[in-house]
Amino acid sequence: MKAFIASFLLLCLTYINLEAKPSHPFPSHQNYYESISPSAYSQKQLDNNIKQFYKQWKKDFLVKESSLYRIATDKKNKTKTVSEGQGYGMMIIAYMAGYENDAQQIFDGLYLYALKHPSLLHKELMTWRIPEKKGDNDSAFDGDADIAFALLLAHRQWGSHGKINYKKEALKRIKAIMTYTIGKKSYLPLLGDWVDQNGKKYNQYTTRSSDFMLSHFRVFYLFSHDIRWIKTINSCQNALKSIQNLPYNKSRLISDFLYYDKKKKSYFPTHKNFLEAQDDSYYYNACRVPWRIGIDALMYHNKNSRQIVQKMLYGIYKITKANPMMIKSGYKLDGSVIGNYNSTAFIAPFCIAAKTTQSMQTYLDKLYELIYNKHENYYEDSINLLSQLIIAEDYWEPIP
Repeated sequence: MKAFIASFLLLCLTYINLEAKPSHPFPSHQNYYESISPSAYSQKQLDNNIKQFYKQWKKDFLVKESSLYRIATDKKNKTKTVSEGQGYGMMIIAYMAGYENDAQQIFDGLYLYALKHPSLLHKELMTWRIPEKKGDNDSAFDGDADIAFALLLAHRQWGSHGKINYKKEALKRIKAIMTYTIGKKSYLPLLGDWVDQNGKKYNQYTTRSSDFMLSHFRVFYLFSHDIRWIKTINSCQNALKSIQNLPYNKSRLISDFLYYDKKKKSYFPTHKNFLEAQDDSYYYNACRVPWRIGIDALMYHNKNSRQIVQKMLYGIYKITKANPMMIKSGYKLDGSVIGNYNSTAFIAPFCIAAKTTQSMQTYLDKLYELIYNKHENYYEDSINLLSQLIIAEDYWEPIP
């Protein structure tokens, strides 16, 4: 009997320790394929820069409400939250576990907040913004995809035997994303669960380029064994290459939104005010594409993704005449400037693209100097911090 009790106590202590200690504590130091890093900084300095940036990001945007947490969209007026922010926050907290002592508590609070605010159309997905507006509380693709990915990070970080079964929750959300927000024939991400697959204006052939989260989709496939995720990756890559090959696309950049023309059998940018503003241009959605596609090139050594992201890199390199300080916040596909000012939302993702190219060492060094200690607002700083995790190779994939 005493032996049994001793074994039971040991098992309990083991369980507690597993819950307390992350399996991939920050910094994790991965080795990416054919990758370069900023040459003027040691690994320790890159890690320390992330720590300092994270502390400010947390202070500015992490909001506690009772036992729950959310990510505010403004550092001054912290009343609003979007599903995109919850996804960013959950990923960041999972990656910072080990440095962030309360990581699991914060992560759980962020996810429980997402559960508290489901899409009116499908409860497995999150409404895209809070406070919610009547008739406009449906989902946005990117928020749910990042939330599902973050749950798998948590599964690998802490295991799924605590108060939240992260793996089970992730698989439930991955299934819902495929069912309600991936085109049945196009295999492209829908704008959200509100889109009619065969609608006249918004349908399965109209899509947002920044939703092409290829490395996420590979992880979803590995956990769900659903071959449709591989088809989705192929469709996204074909769409991106098609836009880059348009005769007038001198910049090789990608438009915020695009659609498939069945008659011409090609993808094209949507018109300017398709859903938001500069929808036919490289603007505040597509600025994330070098980050999303660059991860796939670095972590999976995917040839198509590497070619796509390098074409974008060479395009901006030519436009800026090799001077990253000249990267502006928005471009027409012919290379002409829209937003004549600098923003880390546009600069940081090109660091990921530059990491894929040995000959871009000097350019990467200059890019990094512009972002590592520059703070702006929620959107820019979240993209910046996630990009810095990749730059320092502290970003990892939750492989089964």
